[in-house]
Amino acid sequence: MGREHWKRIWIGSAGNMVEWYDWFVYASFATYFAGAFFPDGNPTAQLMNTAGIFAVGFFMRPVGGWLLGRVGDRRGRKAALTLTVTLMSASAVLIAIAPTYGVAGYGGVLVLLVARLLQGLSVGGEYAASATYLTEATDPKRRGFASSFQYVSMTAGQIVGLGLQIVLQRTLSDDALHSYGWRIPFVVGALGAAVVFYLRRNMLETEVYEADETGGEERGTLRALWRHKREAFLVIALTMGGTVAYYTYTTYLTKYLSNSAGLSKETATLVSFTALIVFACLQPLAGRLSDRIGRRPLLITFAVGSTFLTVPIMTMLKNAGSFWPALGLSLLALVVVTGYTSINACVKAELFPTGVRALGVALPYAIANALFGGTAEYVALWFKDAGAESGFYWYVAGCAAVSLVVYLTMRETRDLDLTRTTASETSTLTTAS
Repeated sequence: MGREHWKRIWIGSAGNMVEWYDWFVYASFATYFAGAFFPDGNPTAQLMNTAGIFAVGFFMRPVGGWLLGRVGDRRGRKAALTLTVTLMSASAVLIAIAPTYGVAGYGGVLVLLVARLLQGLSVGGEYAASATYLTEATDPKRRGFASSFQYVSMTAGQIVGLGLQIVLQRTLSDDALHSYGWRIPFVVGALGAAVVFYLRRNMLETEVYEADETGGEERGTLRALWRHKREAFLVIALTMGGTVAYYTYTTYLTKYLSNSAGLSKETATLVSFTALIVFACLQPLAGRLSDRIGRRPLLITFAVGSTFLTVPIMTMLKNAGSFWPALGLSLLALVVVTGYTSINACVKAELFPTGVRALGVALPYAIANALFGGTAEYVALWFKDAGAESGFYWYVAGCAAVSLVVYLTMRETRDLDLTRTTASETSTLTTAS
């Protein structure tokens, strides 16, 4: 890969990192600001309220997927990526200045809700624009490797957020964190977004997009997407298990270790932080492996592992008791999830022709995340509040089992030509040889 390709991957990934830093900071700092926006009471109930607002952001993702996917296909990947980071910056500022329950009653919750809606809108388009850009901007023989940096950057954003949380936990008192310290990461996110906005204004468009002359006025439209409805439904189905597992072992893990396994907040955060560093390093290795052996073997490995290992891993995590056992089990889970995260971006992008690629990835992926990824934490807390926490383990395993069926029946996408233009060239991807 030449210098220009690395530059494109870096710029796309840097923006993605800031986007997902802001997205995950909300989840990782929720234990500190939950009480600031809701009346005193059951801590689990407060977390469920903040998790509910977290989930609402996911339900804006289909809207963002449609709107920004359309922009990406009609105006270019660069235009969509610039717009997403602008929206994310605005949402971070809103959360940073949101008034507490003691100051404005439920007015603070309203500000929080608006901010999460903007975040959902932004991330709904960011994933597809980034996945499409990273897939198109590299050598066809290295698409798996290049697109793996999407989850490297997503995970890096979470690592930065968790790292900042660790620093704040060691420099501020618990009272200070609950009072004002939780606002600091959102200020940092807004500043980071401003830097990325500048970088993206100067980024180059992909050659694949610039060379494409098909579609005309139907580029990026729902009518054009409907011609590829089989691929769109395939994206939803193959995303289902992966997104539930990913959010379980990243976003929800810190809360699970703290509230269910009995680890301190500091230890739970350190476990997540360490595990995610290893997880990020695994992504390019798995992506490169997929360029050699194909995408399906990795997807199938993930689905089999997640289907049969989720229940024992989550059960043992609950009884881990200390840092090292919790870290070992978390790493095992994330190694399994790597089979999905490292290549899912390029697999989805490879399913669609250029004129509808951004929308084709964005909308069905956002729908799947709204239904399964965004609700994962809320479902977990619901099972816990109902006294049947193990039911959530089976839920995660069941979602993976559904995706396993899809992986077993879909065709390989590794050697597909991204410049193809007809529906007939993609329709055969939905049935195995």
